Amino acid sequence: MSGASKTLRGALSCAGLFAVMVAPVAAQDSNILFPVEELERLLRDEPFEVLGMHDTRFEGDRTQRVTLKLANDAVVAVKWARAPRGGHEFNNAPRYEIGAYQVQKLFLDPEDYVVPPTVLRPVDAEWYREHDPAVGETFHGTGVVFVVLQYWLFNVTDEGVWDEDRFEADPAYARHFANMNLLTYLIRHNDSNKGNALISTDPANPRVFSVDNGLAFGREFSDRGTDWRDLRIDRLPRESVERLRAVTEEELNRFLVMAQFEERDGAWVHVEPAEPVNRNRGVTRDDGVIQFGLTAGEVRGLWRRLEGLLDEVDDGDIAVF
Repeated sequence: MSGASKTLRGALSCAGLFAVMVAPVAAQDSNILFPVEELERLLRDEPFEVLGMHDTRFEGDRTQRVTLKLANDAVVAVKWARAPRGGHEFNNAPRYEIGAYQVQKLFLDPEDYVVPPTVLRPVDAEWYREHDPAVGETFHGTGVVFVVLQYWLFNVTDEGVWDEDRFEADPAYARHFANMNLLTYLIRHNDSNKGNALISTDPANPRVFSVDNGLAFGREFSDRGTDWRDLRIDRLPRESVERLRAVTEEELNRFLVMAQFEERDGAWVHVEPAEPVNRNRGVTRDDGVIQFGLTAGEVRGLWRRLEGLLDEVDDGDIAVF
């Protein structure tokens, strides 16, 4: 962005969102500096001020690193990714990004999340065009652009993410890596581009993260490889396995709708997910409702992978620790 800092307060109030001031919160650890549930709420529901916006990797990149001042006055950086027209295309699938974030909750607590806080929200299209004149509405006639916001991690590197010797010698690393690989297996992660997996530089808490999950759940895959699609290890944390054992196929149906927005008084607002308008479409718009979720086929695939994994554990092909 050029010139003075721009604010989204006016733009987002048009979407029916209002400021709620909250007290500052303490750091979760050296990688995520705030509790993830608070970050999720602030990024998804509350107004914020944009302090700076820069293309992530190169000029003209489809993602930006954006510095935000949140409603509690905290300043954070996020990866900002604009949804394509219609809400889904190859390698730009907001529903897969939020799907990966939600699936990890089946077996991980916030302090062990391998996908950092990731939300989907609408921003005012007119405001957006001040910074990118070519930007169009995600859905014609809505007046908004949907963007994925993912918390930008601190103190991480893409070097040494997978270290077989360390996996055998360091129990903390083994647990964190196994949980990351467990998630990428469940979501069928299909893009092993360098930088999509990261590891903390804190040797006392070597968390491992998956930060780009836009190619997942389906058959599409990157020409950079699919290293994270399969399990690269032969043992998994016992707690994670037991939590997955308690998951039912019916419970997975909640992933059919993971983000829902309704038009109210000319504004699009985030609401609790309802029944899917169409179980066979991951993005639907119908009568003042927009839904993002997995398709019924993608949910069945997730269930099959989960069942197969537990069978391998029960047969002794995968150990637990």
